[in-house]
Amino acid sequence: MAENAGTAAGDEFETVIGLECHVELSTVTKMFCGCRNEFGAEPNTNVCPVCLGHPGSLPVPNEKAIEHIVRIGLALGCEIATRSLFHRKNYFYPDMPKNFQISQYDLPVCVGGHLDIEVGGRVRRIGITRVHMEEDTGKTTHAGVTGRIGQAEYALVDYNRAGVPLVEIVSEPDIRSPEEARAYLVELRAILEALGVSDVRMEEGSLRCDANVSVRRTGADELGVKVEIKNLNSIRSLERALGYERDRQIELLRAGGRPVQETRHFDEETGTTHTLRSKEEAFDYRYFPEPDLPPLVLDPAWIEEIRARLPELPAARRERFRRDHGLRPEQAAILGSDARAAEYFERAAALGAPGPAVARWMTQDLAAHLNRTGQGWSELAGRFPPETLVELLRRTEEGELSSTGAKTAFELVVETGRPLGEVIEDRGLRQVSDESRLQSWVEEAIAENPRLVEQFRGGKEGVLNALVGQVMKKSAGSANPQAVSKLLRSRLAEP
Repeated sequence: MAENAGTAAGDEFETVIGLECHVELSTVTKMFCGCRNEFGAEPNTNVCPVCLGHPGSLPVPNEKAIEHIVRIGLALGCEIATRSLFHRKNYFYPDMPKNFQISQYDLPVCVGGHLDIEVGGRVRRIGITRVHMEEDTGKTTHAGVTGRIGQAEYALVDYNRAGVPLVEIVSEPDIRSPEEARAYLVELRAILEALGVSDVRMEEGSLRCDANVSVRRTGADELGVKVEIKNLNSIRSLERALGYERDRQIELLRAGGRPVQETRHFDEETGTTHTLRSKEEAFDYRYFPEPDLPPLVLDPAWIEEIRARLPELPAARRERFRRDHGLRPEQAAILGSDARAAEYFERAAALGAPGPAVARWMTQDLAAHLNRTGQGWSELAGRFPPETLVELLRRTEEGELSSTGAKTAFELVVETGRPLGEVIEDRGLRQVSDESRLQSWVEEAIAENPRLVEQFRGGKEGVLNALVGQVMKKSAGSANPQAVSKLLRSRLAEP
C-alpha cells in the first residue's frame, strides 16, 4: 500500500475517507418525463408538469437511464438487482418543486463491487457499497457579491436540471489519503467516459463529489466522527479539501477536542472548510416507496446482453498499450485513461507510427501545448490530426527535420493551420545533412574555438558536444547534429 497520507502528521492518526459521486447521465430526455436533458438551455425552458411537480402528473422511468446504470454497475463488478424500488426522499427546499426527490433507499439497482486504483506504484482496491438511481435537483444561483448563501441578496432557481437522470456511486470507507481519493475519482471518471454514460464534465456539474472524512488513532477499529464535505466540483478541490479537513481534525484531536458530525463547505479561495449545517440522517428524509412507480424488474437476459456490449475499460486499455505498443507504464497511464487521447494515439499507431514515439510526443510536446492553451485532445486533433503527427515523425526519422525543427513545425502548424510541408519549406526548417553545406559551418566552429579543439584532441570527448552546439547555432538549428558530429570527428582526427 502507498504511504498513508492520513499519517502526514506522523503515524499517530489514520484518515478514513468515503466518496459519494453523483453522475448526470447523457440521455436525450429526463429521468421521469420527456423534457430534453441538455446543458446550457435558457433557464426554465426544459420543464413540464412532471418535473415541476404539478398535482396529478405521473412519472415514467427512462429505459436508457436504467441501461446506463446497469452498465456502470457491471463495469464496477457490482451485483445487479433484478428487482429494485424507487423511494421518495422528502425534504423542503426550492430546488425540488414537489418537495421530494425520487431516489432509491434500501433496494438499489447495484450493490457491492470495487474499483482498483494505483498510488505510489501500489494497487489498492476500494469497495463500492452501492450504485443507485435518482433524479437531479434544480440549480439555485445565489445573487450577491460573493455568490454564497449567507451573503446572498436573493436566489434564482432554474428547473431545467430538475429531473435529469442521476446516478450516485457510494464507496466504502476504504480510502486512506487525499491522494488515493484523487486517484479514485480520476479512475471512476475514466470508466464513466469509456462507458459513454456521461460527459463527466465537472465544470458543468455532470460529475460532482461529496466526501465523508474522519480521523482515528492508528490501529483503532472504531471509526472517528464523520464530516461530510459537499459539492466538490473539481479533482483538485477534492484533494485540497480533504487535506485541509484531515489536518483540521488531527489538530482538534491533539488539542483534546472532538469533531462533530456535520456538513461542511469547501472555500476555493481560502482552501479551508467551514460549517454549513448539521448532518442529516436517513430518517430525516422520511423515505417511503414511491407510490406512483411500480418495482423496477430487470430481465437477467437483458442484463447479460448489456454485459456483452461493454467496451474496453481504461485498466484493460492501459495494459494493452503497454503490451502491444511498448509504452512505459506512465505513458500508458496518461494515454489509456483519457478516451480522446487514446483515440488519438490509436489512430496514429494504426498508420504505422511507432507507439513509443507517438506516446513520447503526446505526453510531452502535445500535452504541454494542451496545458498551455487549456484545449482538449478533440480540439487539437482539428488543428493537428494524428495523420500530421505521423508525417512529422516520418520526416524526423528520415533526417529531414531535427528535433528542434520538428517542435517548431508543430507549433507553426497548430498556430497557422497550414499544411506541414508548406510550413517546413516557408520557414526553412528542413535539416541540412549534405556534407558540402555543413563543411563551412564546421570549419568556422573549429577556427573560432581553438581551446575546445585542443581539449578534444587531448582526450576530452565531452567537448565534442560543445562544438556540435556551435555548429547548430551557426546553422540556426538546421544542421543534422549526427552528421555534424561525424564530420567534426573526421576533421579533428586530421593532423
